[in-house]
Amino acid sequence: MVETLCVVQFPSQQSDSTSLDVPLDLRRFGGSSLLEWIVRRVGDAQQVNQIVVVVGPREATLPVVKLLPQDVTVFMSRAADSLGQIADVVRKFPVDGVVRVSVDNPFVDPELIDRLLVTAEAHSECDYIGYSLGDGRPAIRSRIGFFADLYRAQAILTADHHAANPEDRNDVTRFICAHPEMFRLRLVPAPRELDRQDLRLTVDMGEDWDHIQEIFEALGPESLDWRHIAGLLDRQPVMLKRMANLNRSGA
Repeated sequence: MVETLCVVQFPSQQSDSTSLDVPLDLRRFGGSSLLEWIVRRVGDAQQVNQIVVVVGPREATLPVVKLLPQDVTVFMSRAADSLGQIADVVRKFPVDGVVRVSVDNPFVDPELIDRLLVTAEAHSECDYIGYSLGDGRPAIRSRIGFFADLYRAQAILTADHHAANPEDRNDVTRFICAHPEMFRLRLVPAPRELDRQDLRLTVDMGEDWDHIQEIFEALGPESLDWRHIAGLLDRQPVMLKRMANLNRSGA
C-alpha cells in the first residue's frame, strides 16, 4: 500500500490554449522542463512517498516525460478529462487518497502540501481536504497558484461515476465541492498572507509566465517558498496591480 500518492497532471486542454504561445509541456523553467521542475518541487514535501505523472496519449510521447527522474512513475490514461485521468490512477494504484498538483502552478508549495497530508491523517473520515479563502471558495480554484488539494480514492471514483458536465470533468475539485451531501469536505484556512485578490501565480497566459520568471530571477531557486514570494510581491506594487486586474477580468 502506497501511503501517500501525489499525482502531477497537465491542466485539461492546455495544449489547445490560445493564450500561451508556447504550451506548458514545452516550457523550461529553472534550468529544466517545467514538468521536471514541478516534480522536483513536489518531491521536497516531507510527507509525499510516491509521485505519479499522469499523461494522455499525446503527452506520453513528449521528450520531457522521458527525462523525468527514474523514481517517478509515468502513467498513461486514455481519459480525455482531468477527472477521468485521476480516476484511472486510483484504479491502477492501491491508494486511499491522492494529492493532485497541476503543471500550471510552478510555485506549488511543499510546506502547504505537507500541511494537507498531516490534516488528512488526523481526519481520515473526510473525502476532500483543501485550503479555503476568506470568501469560502476552495483556494485551488483561484489563480493564486501555491495550493494543491487531497481526495480520498473512493470520492474520486464516485465523482467519476456521477459527473457528466464537461466543466465538472475538467475541474476535479468542482463536482466534489459542489456536492457536500455526497462528500465530507474539510477546508483548511489558507495562510492570511495568501488570502488576497492580487495574487496570480497560475500560468494561463504569456503575462503570467513573465511574472513567474521575474520572481525566479529576483529570488533564485532556493528562496521560492510562499513566504519569500509573498514578501517579494509586497514590494512590487506594479506587478500586484497587474495581477489583480487580470484576476478581475477573469483572464
